[in-house]
Amino acid sequence: MSQSAADLTVASLLAHGINTLYALPGVHNDHFFDAVFRAGDKIRTVHSRHEQGAAYMALGAALATNKPQPYAVVPGPGLLNTSAALLTAYSMNAPVLALIGQIPDGDIGKGLSHLHEIKDQAGIIARLVDFSARVKKPEEASALIAQAIQSLYSNRPGPAALECAIDMWGRKSADENIVAPLSAQQPALDEDAIKDAAKRLANSKRPLIICGGGAQGASEEITKLSEMLQAPVLGYRRGRGVLSSKSPFSVTLPLGRELWGEADVALGIGTHMLYPMMHWGMDDNIQVIRVDADKDEPARIRQPAVSLIGDAQPILRRLIEVLPSFLSKRDTRSDEMRERHAKMNKRFEKISPQKAFLDAIRDE
Repeated sequence: MSQSAADLTVASLLAHGINTLYALPGVHNDHFFDAVFRAGDKIRTVHSRHEQGAAYMALGAALATNKPQPYAVVPGPGLLNTSAALLTAYSMNAPVLALIGQIPDGDIGKGLSHLHEIKDQAGIIARLVDFSARVKKPEEASALIAQAIQSLYSNRPGPAALECAIDMWGRKSADENIVAPLSAQQPALDEDAIKDAAKRLANSKRPLIICGGGAQGASEEITKLSEMLQAPVLGYRRGRGVLSSKSPFSVTLPLGRELWGEADVALGIGTHMLYPMMHWGMDDNIQVIRVDADKDEPARIRQPAVSLIGDAQPILRRLIEVLPSFLSKRDTRSDEMRERHAKMNKRFEKISPQKAFLDAIRDE
C-alpha cells in the first residue's frame, strides 16, 4: 500500500532518531497526526496549550540535547505564535525543526480567505531560518526532511522549517523510499589560516580568549588552549561556563574589559564580539582572530587578522596540534589572575554591584 506524505514524514523523522514531537494539533495537520498515531509508541507527542509552548519546549530540548527537536503547528497565527521561539533558536544555533501547516495547495497565494491563511507565509518563515521549503509533492517529503535536518548542523547551525498543505499531507506517493540521514556540511579546515593563527598566538604576550554560544561543545579544547597560552577566557552569555568558573582564568565582563585593554591578541570563538569591538574600543596594538561557523560574521564589524570558518571543535583541535611548533614555554599567570579577581571583588564591595558593573563595561 502506498504511503502518504504524512506517513513518509513520520517515517523520516524516525529514521533520524527522532522519537518526540511537540505540538498543538489543528485541522490543517490532521493527516499528519493520523500518521503520528499510526506510528504508535515509536514517537511521542507532547501537547501544549499554546503554539508558543510547543516551540519553546522544542527549543529547550534542542539546547539540552543538541539533537533535532521538531514541533508542529497550524499556519498563520499558529506559525506567528511560534516565531519568537524560532527566532531565539536561530540566535542560539539550536537544532529545532518547525513543521508548519498550510491552506490547500492549489490556493496558496490567491488570497481566498481560507482559515489561518496569511500573506506570503513562506517569506515570513525564510526571515526566521536559513533553511525552509514547502512539500509540493508527496515524493519530496522524505528528502526534504533529510535536507532540513542536515541543515540544522551545517555551516551556521540553527533551526529549519518545512511547510505542507492541508491536502498535501494525505496525498499518496509513488516513491516510498526513506532518505537516509545526510552528513552535515562544513568547510574544509584552512591549514594556512590555522598556521597563521598559531604563530600570532604563540608570539603574543597578553592573549585573551573570548567565548560565545558558538564555543559550546569545545570546552575541552578551550581549556587546553587557555592552559597552553596562559590566556584568560572571557565567557559572555552562552559562552559562560565553557571554561570552568573554578579556574582563575575564567573571567566575566568587568575584568574582561580590563584585560581587553591589555591584550595584544584576542581569539574570539563563536561570538559576535559586540562589546569589545564596538563599546570598549580597538587600536592597532591588538590582533583579532575569529573562529565562527558563519562565513559572513568575522568581518561584520571589522576585518580580523585571521578568520577560521567552521565548527569550533575541529578547528581548535587542529590549532592545538599546530601550536606547539611555534610556542615557547610560558610562565604561569594563575597567581596574577587570582589577584586580579580579588581586586575586582573589592571594587564591587565598595559600591553597589550595579554601578560597579556598569562602570566596568561602559564606553568611557
